[in-house]
Amino acid sequence: MGNSFGCSASGERLVSAARDGDLVEAKMLLDCNPCLAKYSTFGGLNSPLHFAAAKGHNEIVALLLENGADVNSRNYCGQTALMQACRYGHWEVVQTLLLFRCNVTRADYLSGRTALHFSAVNGHVRCITLLVADFVPNAPFEAMNNQIEGEKGDGSTVRNKNDQSALSKFVNKAADGGNTALHMAALNGHFDCVQLLLDLHANVSAVTFHYGTSMDLIGAGSSPLHYAACGGNLKCCQARLRSNILLARGASRLTLNCNGWLPLDVARMWGRHWLEPLLAPNSDTTIPRFPSSNYLSLPLSSLLNIARECGLQSPTTPLDDADTCAVCLERVCSVAAEGCGHELCVRCALYLCSTSHIPSNIVAPPGSIPCPLCRHGILSFVKLPISPIAHHLLQRSERIVLLQFLQIFSVQLPVVHFLLLPSLCAPATMVLAPRLKVERQKCKMDLQDVHNLHRSSRIKLKDRDWREQPVQTCSGAGGAAVESINAIQK
Repeated sequence: MGNSFGCSASGERLVSAARDGDLVEAKMLLDCNPCLAKYSTFGGLNSPLHFAAAKGHNEIVALLLENGADVNSRNYCGQTALMQACRYGHWEVVQTLLLFRCNVTRADYLSGRTALHFSAVNGHVRCITLLVADFVPNAPFEAMNNQIEGEKGDGSTVRNKNDQSALSKFVNKAADGGNTALHMAALNGHFDCVQLLLDLHANVSAVTFHYGTSMDLIGAGSSPLHYAACGGNLKCCQARLRSNILLARGASRLTLNCNGWLPLDVARMWGRHWLEPLLAPNSDTTIPRFPSSNYLSLPLSSLLNIARECGLQSPTTPLDDADTCAVCLERVCSVAAEGCGHELCVRCALYLCSTSHIPSNIVAPPGSIPCPLCRHGILSFVKLPISPIAHHLLQRSERIVLLQFLQIFSVQLPVVHFLLLPSLCAPATMVLAPRLKVERQKCKMDLQDVHNLHRSSRIKLKDRDWREQPVQTCSGAGGAAVESINAIQK
């Protein structure tokens, strides 16, 4: 089903709330009509999700997605909410969209740019880190540079080869005119983005096409070194550093574009005279060896998979002091770092993976993140098994919610009921409750009390005719509630 569009007054109110960051207004509108999450404006086809992502309102983005908004919906330019978030550098929104499995490889209609291009052109290196998380192998960084021919042909070798192929294809995907993310980052002088893209094996020899180039004065057939020589508006020292790192990674000073220009010629035309000693074909300038990027985060891949499976809603009432996350001191630990074994909640671990990097004075594998407790380099996270006591408490809470549900709906009402278990299931997982056939006089509560108890029990109500539908299955501990409902229905 596509997005509903038009000039609905409620839909326009939700658009305004999403744009202005009014979470209370957005919740009220979606409680009255959850279908508004799929609304889009008539002219630009921008959904509330587009506006919230562009403005960086992460809570509203999560609210819209939980109410059924299409994470991959496009506006009239073909841009998704992910592209809007990457354009303005809202990495927390990017993280939320990735948890709901957005498509990172889609390109817009106007220029063929992906979310990676939007991140690179504006220098948002954290967004790039998140975008490549599902492509980077969850292994030490040196394994990405090993020669596969000398290894044994086991399953892990084939899997690593496939991961590297998918990563290279994604990083080197060209927009209209052949511009890659590396071209755009080099042109605008974003050194951190250039360094990270080169560590991800971006092609330093990629050239632009004969048509549609964004910089006609440079000319088609230009390499990232031509674009770096063009400069941008950064300080000369950073421009020199940007060219240095391209040369250190194999860029050639002798590459001619279709105008017959060397990178040296481009630098002279654009007044970058400080680059002439570095870009001269016979230059004997010593090229320094650059370290790996500090923004590569190898544990992010495993952590995203855990968060997608279990959700971000960890209990805020720990069983004992040992189960409390040492970072936030609020939520229960749900993941453990491989190596040191220190435990964190999944939300804090995601924040660390998205923002932290190994300092230069600490010896650790490239791509790892420092443990906040012991500073040990973390390469991966594992999900903690649920304890028997916690499992008993979760089952008990499910039974309480189910009993409340049965107590309320001891009369047949013309509605469809949805039971939300966000702390037990994956994001936006819903359990469809069965129809209960009992006598009307057994109901001791009026409809307003039903609505109030619904909100307190996190049960959503939606007016609709009754339909015979099977109970949907649910991953995680919520399966026990489904089995109980099935038993009652039988």
